[in-house]
Amino acid sequence: MELTIYNTLDKKREIFVPINNVVRIYSCGPTVYKTAHIGNLRTYVFMDLLVRILRYDGFKVKNVMNVTDVGHLLSDADDGEDKMESSAKEQNRSPYEIADEITKQFFTDIDRLNITRPTICPKATDNIAEMIEVVKVLLEKGYAYEIDDGIYYDISKFAGYGKLSGMNIDDLESGARVEVNTQKRHPADFALWKKAQPNHIMQWDSPWGRGYPGWHIECTAMSIKYLGKLFDIHTGGVDHIPIHHENEIAQGEAYTGQKNTNYWMHSEFMLIDGGKMSKSLNNCYTVDDLISRGYSPLDFRYYCLNVQYRQKMNFTWEGLEANKVSRQRMIALVAQNKQSAEKTPADKFAEYTKEFEEAINDNLNVPMAMGVVWKLLKERKSADIYTLILKFDAVLGLSIEKEVNEYIENAEKAAQKDIPQEIVELAEQRVAAKKQKDYALADSLRKQIADKGYEVRDEAGGYRLVIVS
Repeated sequence: MELTIYNTLDKKREIFVPINNVVRIYSCGPTVYKTAHIGNLRTYVFMDLLVRILRYDGFKVKNVMNVTDVGHLLSDADDGEDKMESSAKEQNRSPYEIADEITKQFFTDIDRLNITRPTICPKATDNIAEMIEVVKVLLEKGYAYEIDDGIYYDISKFAGYGKLSGMNIDDLESGARVEVNTQKRHPADFALWKKAQPNHIMQWDSPWGRGYPGWHIECTAMSIKYLGKLFDIHTGGVDHIPIHHENEIAQGEAYTGQKNTNYWMHSEFMLIDGGKMSKSLNNCYTVDDLISRGYSPLDFRYYCLNVQYRQKMNFTWEGLEANKVSRQRMIALVAQNKQSAEKTPADKFAEYTKEFEEAINDNLNVPMAMGVVWKLLKERKSADIYTLILKFDAVLGLSIEKEVNEYIENAEKAAQKDIPQEIVELAEQRVAAKKQKDYALADSLRKQIADKGYEVRDEAGGYRLVIVS
């Protein structure tokens, strides 16, 4: 089955055609100066779904996600402090210490959301030499120039600047998007390398003196290093389109002399109660915030699965509660199918599988695929349905097998409290009979227990009684 995806570069849906037998993906990762909020994490759920669908379709995948631990400045104008530097000063801590702590927190969060870890997660600070090499080549080719505070990319030298976002260079007037640096040839020229002040915490030797990389150059250098000059897909959030990704295209294509990415894919914004996230509104919620209010991270993942990645997602606590209830109901129904002795006709499997696969391959229409699961759960209960849903969960990533097993175990524990004393006494008599090796009596007692609607299950160290009718 063909996979169609929306290519932001070409502004249309296209059939995905891989370069070779391994699909190579680069995803913009976190800037590790503060804990990622759920708006950030929605984008990583999208990235995970893309990888899961490709693997479901039989592709091998090599995906790279960078960790930005230097160079992401507070201003798009390449002015102000490095975000890591600023965070270090606020907390009176080493930026490396903060980066290490936030990086660990980020990976804890994506694990809790059942987001598959990328194949490679390179840190910017481990790839400074590669960034310097790209800057040197851009200078040699005439795409970059040096001024007092650093090396800048001359966007006027790249004929395709604006092709991702649709911006026109002539419309980027001084001060319209960025603040004025009078030495820059164009106000939208961007920093490739910043010269560091003596007191700047993070700096490295370079041909232009001590300094540190610009944010955009990091992704270009690392994507080429780990994936080659041409790779299949580049992903990120829509906020990256007009500046970060536009600049990546300009410097990457100028450096290599060729197209670097065949498909660009972007996840839409997440709103909070219909508005933006902001510190002032105290609504930059984290995974820990969800857990503190009694929600599982999988409740949030389930929420994300019900909104297509190219649609804005409006997060509300009421919405999260509704999705929590829906997910719990789904797990309960799947558990009923697991415990069923019935079978499902093969043609039903084929029908639902085709519908599910058509949905996920239609530009990652996971909400429609979720609808297929719910239709399946309305069928007569069957262990075969449970098996099919586990297959679908390779895409959904809801840990259904684990969740169902926990649900059944908890239900059985709760049921133990309601077992009549008469049944418990029969079970204890059976234990005594087995100790005396009177297996005929033990079998008779098991049958008596079964006739009364219960099953006795032997386990290590004892037994468990289960209601069966």
